Amino acid sequence: MTILDYLNRNVKEYGDEIALVELNPEQADTRRVTWKEYELIEPSRFQPYRREITWRVFDEKANRFANMLISRGIKKGDKVAIIMYNCLEWLPIYFGVLKSGAIAVPFNFRYDAEEILYCAELAEVDVIVFGPEFIGRIEENADKLLKGRLLIYTDDNCPRFAESYRELVADCSSQDPQIELSEEDDGAIYFSSGTTGFPKAILHKHRSILQAAEMEQKHHSTSRDDVFLCIPPLYHTGAKFHWMGSLVAGSRAVLLKGSKPEIILDAVSKEKCTIVWLLVPWAQDILDCLDSGKLKMEDYDLDQWRLMHIGAQPVPPTLINHWFKYFPNHDYDTNYGLSESMGPGCVHLGVGNTHKVGAIGIPGYRWECRIVDENDKDVTKGEVGELIVKGPGVMTCYYNNPEATAECLKNGWLYTGDMAMQDEDDFIFLVDRKKDVIVSGGENIYPVQIENFIRKNDKVKDVAVIGMPDKRLGEITAAVIEIKEGVSLTTEEVNEFCMELPRYKRPKIVFFEDIPRNATGKIEKTVLRKIHGSEHLVAQQLNN
Repeated sequence: MTILDYLNRNVKEYGDEIALVELNPEQADTRRVTWKEYELIEPSRFQPYRREITWRVFDEKANRFANMLISRGIKKGDKVAIIMYNCLEWLPIYFGVLKSGAIAVPFNFRYDAEEILYCAELAEVDVIVFGPEFIGRIEENADKLLKGRLLIYTDDNCPRFAESYRELVADCSSQDPQIELSEEDDGAIYFSSGTTGFPKAILHKHRSILQAAEMEQKHHSTSRDDVFLCIPPLYHTGAKFHWMGSLVAGSRAVLLKGSKPEIILDAVSKEKCTIVWLLVPWAQDILDCLDSGKLKMEDYDLDQWRLMHIGAQPVPPTLINHWFKYFPNHDYDTNYGLSESMGPGCVHLGVGNTHKVGAIGIPGYRWECRIVDENDKDVTKGEVGELIVKGPGVMTCYYNNPEATAECLKNGWLYTGDMAMQDEDDFIFLVDRKKDVIVSGGENIYPVQIENFIRKNDKVKDVAVIGMPDKRLGEITAAVIEIKEGVSLTTEEVNEFCMELPRYKRPKIVFFEDIPRNATGKIEKTVLRKIHGSEHLVAQQLNN
């Protein structure tokens, strides 16, 4: 069985029901259209606010794309990259790649021209499908990208160096190409976040894709009556595989373009969404707007909203406790995972375990977890070690990188690089990234612990703690703080607030500025280290 079997079932049983809705709240034209109606309109003259697609049309579009790829010589095991913003076409194209027997290779839409070229060559991509926002970045290296590759453009006014998606699929069959696939066939390549340089290519089998989808449905009891609101980018394993819970359940999902608080609540209200996956900044923004009165609960119909869950980064317990003040009846879950484990869920808090908010949780469906020391021995409960996981979603390898593969895959266990501890009830708490641990005067300092403490201050919107070089102690702790709108906060106030921390954990330097986060909400600490990382700056701050 593969994930394609669920799509085939949905076509047979729910073919005329809506599978996906795309919302563009910032578009001036508020007409609502189906996919077929949209294709009869000149897109350059009309961008609708809302588009929708049934399971049958979803499948037909995927089949046309698959048959087009096969007609152009793409065969089982070839690789097709996708670099597009979220849209109604994204998922049918992804499934079309899988139906052709090829390997789907989603690209981060933040990649610059050199990163696109690098990843295309690293993953040995045969086709690149790209949207209008990426013309300039593709064109910059078009001559190199065209060597042995097909470039497919998804919109109107196709550039000279590419071929038109619309023209290519127009005359292709809408019937399934019937390529034989199994769980053991290679299915997808995803990329690491690249926080230490250029990304690594992560190869997964179809087994991983199927596991992630079935696990998502299992963890959140997604049913036919649910409506999932998807906001994060589909290139990321998180967004896509949370959506696949809807695929397994045969239920509707909404792709929302935009993450402003009023846009999110309006979409939940109008589309009757029941499950929403948020990133920490978006949840905090909603709370800030409710606190300030900019948004009012009574202006929205939110009674059907049953589950809010968060992933992609450590979740401050203060945020969730604050959330329950406005949404006391919500179920809540935290999802932990990596692209190497095919996205979130290898560890999850579990609906019903809100008494353990602050933990990342317990092993997910079909997963095993251990916490080990530097000699790969299990640590005792309450001690910090590296979290390692094992299950059917573990990657096959880092593609074309056996050295990196050997470092993190050992006897079937995936070494996550995350430092964690387990409490007396077997709940796992994330302490920090192994590479983010600050060693100051011989003491290990875990930034997440300090960040969670500082977030208790009512004036703090966001915070990141980083290590900065120091000749005497090796490293010292610096706190970068983003202040809530309409309030003021001084270094002296922060220092006073942190007096409750042990002396060695107290920030030695405080900066006030916006916290940079990537498209999946993770704090970009490498950016902060580059900005604040020189010893000269440290000395200057300490002398002031």
